[in-house]
Amino acid sequence: MTENEVDSHLKSVPTSAASSTKSKPRYGLKYTLEGHKKAVSSVEFSPDGKWLASTSADKSTKIWNALDGRFEQSLEDHAQGISDVAWTSDSKFIATASDDKTIKIWDVGTGEMLKTLKGHANYVFCVNFNPQSNLLVSGSYDESVRVWDVKTGNCIKILPAHSDPVTAVNFNRDGTLIVSGSYDGLCRIWDTSSGQCLKTIIGDDNPPVSFVKFSPNGKYILTGALDNKIRLWNFNNSKCLKTYTGHKNEKYCIFSSFASGRWIVSGSEDNNVYIWDLQTKEVLQKLEGHSDVVIAVSCHPSENIIASGAMKNDRTVKIWKEESAP
Repeated sequence: MTENEVDSHLKSVPTSAASSTKSKPRYGLKYTLEGHKKAVSSVEFSPDGKWLASTSADKSTKIWNALDGRFEQSLEDHAQGISDVAWTSDSKFIATASDDKTIKIWDVGTGEMLKTLKGHANYVFCVNFNPQSNLLVSGSYDESVRVWDVKTGNCIKILPAHSDPVTAVNFNRDGTLIVSGSYDGLCRIWDTSSGQCLKTIIGDDNPPVSFVKFSPNGKYILTGALDNKIRLWNFNNSKCLKTYTGHKNEKYCIFSSFASGRWIVSGSEDNNVYIWDLQTKEVLQKLEGHSDVVIAVSCHPSENIIASGAMKNDRTVKIWKEESAP
């Protein structure tokens, strides 16, 4: 598959925020959300675009209004810091992954903690719901990937996934596949129903994989690695199609994302948020304002809004909005 074919596929990603592919992003800082007492570890917009969840080493998950930055509530029950958060498709529930070796499921409307999923033997580092939100996938420092039944809270599959901590897990758009990444340098694709490993993607130099995510259309995989590079892969033939550089990432598991069907967004260890042109790989904008490593980013599902979260010397969540947007 040629890069031109990739471009046409990626352009076809449906998104209500997409506009002219020729326009450059012009994001400006709108809100700085303060409240976390330690490093922010993840930020995630709800699928309906109303809420932003942020997690922290301070053991709390905070819910904010996505559009005006207003603080809504703090969810606290974990015994140790939290590394990741995921929303159900209906935006009513979240799951949090913690260093206390558990995953907790919360009702965001009531603030109630509904279930604690136990089974991992070490820190739970990443979590994601399938689109139907009846399954949850988690990755851990215990090197395994687990699949859980959300309704019962039972673990239904343990995948002996990697030979080092699992840094990221993600379902594809129809929930039939899971991708996992690890410090062992491998990115693996799993069949959700059978638990079989369908494919292993490995880079030339085998750098530790710090992040993985399916593209919105499910045809590609975005990976971050601790070699200061983000890569876009065609997982059918294990070919690396695009490489994005310019940011700094050698130490932390930094989130990256697709934005508006035409940009790639990532945090960076130089305290900035980077935005690349998905197709030309050019850095289009650098968002400056945080005072520590930007570890977390999330892109709003329908508006040109980016959320970012930074580490312990900063501890804030920032909401950035396109200047041309209303």
